[in-house]
Amino acid sequence: MPTFAAPDGTRLAYHASGDGPPLICLPGGPMRDSAYLGTLGGLTAHRRLIRLDLRGTGESEVPRDPASYRCDRLVDDVEALREELGLDRMDLLAHSAGANLAALYTARHPERVARLTLVTPSVYAVGIPISAEDRLEVARLRGSEPWFGPAFAALEEITAGRATPDSWPAIAPFAHARWDETARAFDEADAKEKNAEAATAYAAEGAFDQAATRAALADFRSPVLVLAGEFDISAPPRAMAEYAGLFPNAEFAVQPGAGHMPWLDDAERFVAAVSAFTA
Repeated sequence: MPTFAAPDGTRLAYHASGDGPPLICLPGGPMRDSAYLGTLGGLTAHRRLIRLDLRGTGESEVPRDPASYRCDRLVDDVEALREELGLDRMDLLAHSAGANLAALYTARHPERVARLTLVTPSVYAVGIPISAEDRLEVARLRGSEPWFGPAFAALEEITAGRATPDSWPAIAPFAHARWDETARAFDEADAKEKNAEAATAYAAEGAFDQAATRAALADFRSPVLVLAGEFDISAPPRAMAEYAGLFPNAEFAVQPGAGHMPWLDDAERFVAAVSAFTA
């Protein structure tokens, strides 16, 4: 497992697998061990995936300064990885909360990003509003599922600001195309693989200047793919279409029948979409 030094001396790890041109992969969570990305549904048949373990996660060191978990400060870690790999420009893929980091990196170093793939991205860095009705409208598509009733009731409580500690686990099925043992195991692993302290600091005050980031992305001319899941209440397709609209050269796609982790829900369709874009 290769490691390299961040600008503040923290040792960071990355994991390389697969064949083809390198594709730098930033995990979500926020601050979850990159192991959950796996092979991204078999994308390793087309690309050499470079999964970065963000500081304090996976095999990377815990930093001396917990404030360095803030998303804008992680940009320097991504730049250090690019330099470590000897890449003049890189293809960058980010999932969920990792898209905030990818957006900030792209805004700060646009000349270093050849292609940008955002998979069911979080919108904190760019300030796109997601309404309660956006989430509920997508959730209603799952009305025939056996788990729908309690899960939808919990989602209504959350979107109305009346969440209880039980509400969040109750809506877990909405993240997946199939609420089966594989999906349950994926969610159970999240608690073990996520650095809770880091996740709290990730979006701390000062992490995001949304207007400045949006302005920078409007000048980013390289190709961008924004991939949404049809059933994703965390990143509803309407908001994802708006996200794609921030860029002058973006493709927007909705993966049918997919939730928040589309490579798990239909690996073949996911790999076809991403490999075609990054070819």
